[in-house]
Amino acid sequence: MIVPAEIQRLIDDLTDARARTLDLATGLDGAQLTGPRLDIVNPILWEIGHVAWFHEYFVLRRCDGGEPRLGDADSLYDSSTVGHDTRWDLPLPSLADTLDYLDRVRQALLNRLITRPVDAEAVALTQLAIFHEDMHGEALTYTRQTLGYPPPEFTTAADADIEGETGPWPGDATIAGGTFLLGSPPGTSFVFDNEKWAHPVTIAPFRMARAPVTNAEFLQFVTDGGYERARFWDTEGWSWRNAAGARHPAYWSPRDGGWSERWFDRQVPLRPHRPVHHINWYEARAWCRWAGRRLPTEAEWEAAAATVPASTGGFSPRKRRYPWGNGAPDPNHANLDGTALGAVDVSAHAAGDSAWGCRQMLGNVWEWTANSFQPYPGFAPDAYADYSAPWFGTRKVLRGGSWVTRGRLISNTYRNFFTPERRDVPAGLRTCAL
Repeated sequence: MIVPAEIQRLIDDLTDARARTLDLATGLDGAQLTGPRLDIVNPILWEIGHVAWFHEYFVLRRCDGGEPRLGDADSLYDSSTVGHDTRWDLPLPSLADTLDYLDRVRQALLNRLITRPVDAEAVALTQLAIFHEDMHGEALTYTRQTLGYPPPEFTTAADADIEGETGPWPGDATIAGGTFLLGSPPGTSFVFDNEKWAHPVTIAPFRMARAPVTNAEFLQFVTDGGYERARFWDTEGWSWRNAAGARHPAYWSPRDGGWSERWFDRQVPLRPHRPVHHINWYEARAWCRWAGRRLPTEAEWEAAAATVPASTGGFSPRKRRYPWGNGAPDPNHANLDGTALGAVDVSAHAAGDSAWGCRQMLGNVWEWTANSFQPYPGFAPDAYADYSAPWFGTRKVLRGGSWVTRGRLISNTYRNFFTPERRDVPAGLRTCAL
């Protein structure tokens, strides 16, 4: 039996996720809602319709059957069958009709939660749909950044300087070696298929940076000619650099004897102690070679974030859900949920430190790891079969979330995954000693 408190949590999360989607659809004209045809973005108008379709298809229709509330929804919004390049050519409904579709689906979902018996499967599917909307809310945010659109006005957002200038956080933390369980254990309330299941992994002792690499640290690589020296790049990375003509991170510009970066539709001074972000895996690896460092493995990252030192050495047998413990994130712990409308200095949020002394392992910027995205032992796809399985072996793993990731979505075991050339994602790096 699903208790009323759990139903109310789903209602609250659904309402909040939808408010964020509507915030991201606001303030854009028709041309901006379509946008240019790029490999790394979707038409915004298509994406918000896809969000409604996903809720309807995976919750309402899977649980109760019936026809779509928009007659041609499957041929418009099913991302498994509607190719990315074709989404600009579809006869998409107007913004008003798309928002009406969003609202009709939302009302049906709320009505189902309030008036119908809700079993464990319905809870899991509803949670999946909410998290899916959260992911698209993050993607829509950095789509606005990619295209140079105005920043979104989130109803829960505060000023971008919410933490002020708190400075750098240099130095390494020492993490013990040993065996721990990588991934999520059975019994967790909701788990994505690629986190299943926790399995033993042994790692050697290592030292990891207490904070992500900052703009100031990455700028030294740029001014030292790091983008012009092939020895810092692997073969694929150097080919990408040449094809892209890259000479610095995506949104940086030399300006008046210094540097600025584009923040949505405006130029702002490059802030030295903010984490470098919007860099791809190739750039992260090149910086590491230049600095004499390396990216952490996925297992090392999770060990540093989730484990606790044992009094006898090595790891305690129990992991934390978050770096600071098992209590849900709040603004003291991490820069999440878009409340700051940007990254903050790497020394901020001391309350969120891991047991080993690593700061900002959740929030602020995604962190590239050394690993390709692969299944855990015994992997089997869940209801959304195309969530993970099609991408194994072609993408790199990122951990930790960004300033716009929703706090209800992220945890120490959450795995993100993108192709190594992507620079639109608010991703940076945290390094380990060689």
